Amino acid sequence: MAVFKIDAKCSNTSARCGTLLINNKKVETPIFMPVGTYGSVKTLHPKEISSIGYNLILANTYHMFLRPGTEILKQANGLHNFMNWDGLILTDSGGFQIYSLKGLRKIHQDGASFQSHLNGDQYKLTPENVIDIQRVIGSDIMMMLDVCPSGDESLKKWNEAVELTSKWAEQAMLYYNNSSGIYDKEQVLVPIVQGGTNKDLRQKSADSLLKLEAEMYAIGGLAVGEPKDKMLETVSIMNELLPINKPRYLMGVGTPSDLVKNVSLGVDMFDCVMPTRNARNGQLFSWEGPVNIKNSTYANDNSVIDESSNSKMSNMFTKSYLHHLFKTKEILGLRIATEHNLYFYYELMSKMRYHIKNDSFMEWSKTFINNYEGNKNE
Repeated sequence: MAVFKIDAKCSNTSARCGTLLINNKKVETPIFMPVGTYGSVKTLHPKEISSIGYNLILANTYHMFLRPGTEILKQANGLHNFMNWDGLILTDSGGFQIYSLKGLRKIHQDGASFQSHLNGDQYKLTPENVIDIQRVIGSDIMMMLDVCPSGDESLKKWNEAVELTSKWAEQAMLYYNNSSGIYDKEQVLVPIVQGGTNKDLRQKSADSLLKLEAEMYAIGGLAVGEPKDKMLETVSIMNELLPINKPRYLMGVGTPSDLVKNVSLGVDMFDCVMPTRNARNGQLFSWEGPVNIKNSTYANDNSVIDESSNSKMSNMFTKSYLHHLFKTKEILGLRIATEHNLYFYYELMSKMRYHIKNDSFMEWSKTFINNYEGNKNE
């Protein structure tokens, strides 16, 4: 089981910091989870990820199911052993990936059928077999299969997604409670609240899922094309609807300022490809806003990448050198930028925890957002 304890609260916002204990491993919240879709955080090996301070990463059920497949993962005794990772793993169910397949998938009452984007083979995910796959993966936190519509869908489509997600969640919890894992460990099952940006549908979804008495809850269906102010408004609604004493996980978010704003609304957990994907495209995150290292401005800039960073590589190499590596498409450039961004995100979450504990979060967050958004190009 997951044990969650709130250690401190901000007196002016809904921000809180806490500790989450799963399988004898402690996670400090609010937390950001690097994305390792295929069992790898691109360009860095697991020891480099853990040396930054991360002990919880995300992998994807849909992609791990297709490659390498459950037989290979079972032979390896799960993904932790397969990738030599001694931290915790959360696996997304694949609902978002199925949503993104568009013409290659079809939603049914009992699951979602889809055509593999790799070779065209036909598969079907159900509330039950998604749990079976995650049992083989051995993830510490398993997400339920959900229906994830886009941010600009009709109210009718959002309602259909809520009803089917609730139906699947009930089936999933029943199956979970009557089945056991393959490995000697606890696996936490998490339902995902849907409803687009509609308050009534979010209420409907939450009411249904809270009956399951899950150990934590996820907020899905955001960061899928809706306006930013609508996302924040919806998270604020969820802050009122979800239990205070259980972790809240906002899926797929986001930018540094998004993280700060949503922590102030009571969110505890985040994941996003942004720090790693943007790094591979030459964008570095800094306290003054994003930096495009491929810009010619940095061709002759012999200052270190970021002397305020705890990243050794950011203090070892110059902006000019990193600019050169990107221009010549050297792999080292991707590694330096990825490590830099993951350090930045880790330090950002650490600062938030510090200021929540010292009840200075509101003032600090205002200063951070003003500095960051005044110079941003996200």
